[in-house]
Formats: sequence, C-alpha cells, structure tokens
Amino acid sequence: MLTVFIRGIILYALVIFSVRLMGKRQIGDLSPAELVVTILISNIATLSIEDVSVPLFTGVIPILTLVCLDVLASYVCLGSRKIRHMISGKPRIVISNGVIDQSELRALRYTVDDLMSSLRTQGIFDISEVQYAVVETTGAVSAYLKADCLPLTPKTLASPEAASDPPQVIISDGDFIKAAEDRLGLSESEVIKELKRKHLEVGDVFLCTADSSGKLNITEKRKGKRK
Repeated sequence: MLTVFIRGIILYALVIFSVRLMGKRQIGDLSPAELVVTILISNIATLSIEDVSVPLFTGVIPILTLVCLDVLASYVCLGSRKIRHMISGKPRIVISNGVIDQSELRALRYTVDDLMSSLRTQGIFDISEVQYAVVETTGAVSAYLKADCLPLTPKTLASPEAASDPPQVIISDGDFIKAAEDRLGLSESEVIKELKRKHLEVGDVFLCTADSSGKLNITEKRKGKRK
C-alpha cells in the first residue's frame, strides 16, 4: 500500500510538471496532437500506479518522451506554417457575409445541429444575426455578429458600422496567406506596395490584418533579445 501511495505522488508530480511544460491551455483549447499526448500520459500514469509489478521507470520514461516530442513539435510548428497546419489543422470559415458555406461544413463533417449548438453556447439563437463564423483548430466555433446585432458602445453609437466581415490575417510571421487575400480581393502586390511605403519587407512583419476596405494593420517583428 505504501508503495502505491509513493508511486502515486511521484507520478502525480510528474504529470503536473508535464502538463505545465506543454503549455497553459484548457482541455477544450487543446489541438488534436496535444489532446492525444494528454490522453496517453494519463493512461500511462494510471497503469504505472495500479500495477506495482511494473517498474516505475517504465511509466516515467514514456511520459517524459511524449512531453519532449510535444515540446519539440511545438518549436517546429513555430517555424513552419505548413507543418503547423499538418499537425493542428487550420481554421475553416463556415459563415461569411451572413451566408453558410455548406461545402465547408461537409468537409468538416460538421452538421447544422453542431453549428447551432456551438452558436447557442455564445448566446446566439438566430443564425441570421451572424455575419462571420470560423471553426477553430480545436473544433470550437468563433462567431462575429452583424453590425445591427452588436452590443451598443460609445463607438457604435457615434458611427454605426455597415455589415462586413471582421479583419482577416493576410501575413502571419512573414508568410502570406493566399486564401485571405482572395476573400478580401487584395492582391499580394498591393500589400507589398503598402509595406514598402512603410519601409518594411514581408519578412519584417509578424502579423498583418486587413479589413473589407483594404485597410492594413501591421505588427512588426521584434528585433534583438528580449530584456
């Protein structure tokens, strides 16, 4: 009994350390790869606690291996959008300009009931109020209401907005996102021209978003070491 107790304490501390090392996310925010690692770690820890005939290191080593692989994959994903999309997928637009993209729903194997259920959790019961919605890589739905359905603020009272999609990312960590440019009708040459006007290259941009009018919001990459 004492052996099981001690093994439980050791593995509990190890799992807590592993989860903290993987990053601060809630279960619902985990990517598919992170969710798989989390499930495997919990199963390995359970087996190591229940079966005292199995050496403790038989459970510790696989857990540390999985965590190291997850951290390594995270660093690789930071440097490559293609690999990031392969491992975690990418957000998919299911509603744009108030119109449901049925082909995207079929591609995601997402039913109308699934969509409506996700919207209801955000307090949206009438789909006609939705201007724009995205299925995130975690499977959650992010929705943006039409202008006349948004909560009143001093800004909206002063200048009411016309119905339009929210700003979209067109440059992410130095990479152009072609799909966003196509949706906005904004060519790569136009973006480069605007960047040159600000004495910037594409590689200097950490994040660039554009709204439906073509207005760019640019965040430059930080240079030098963090203090």
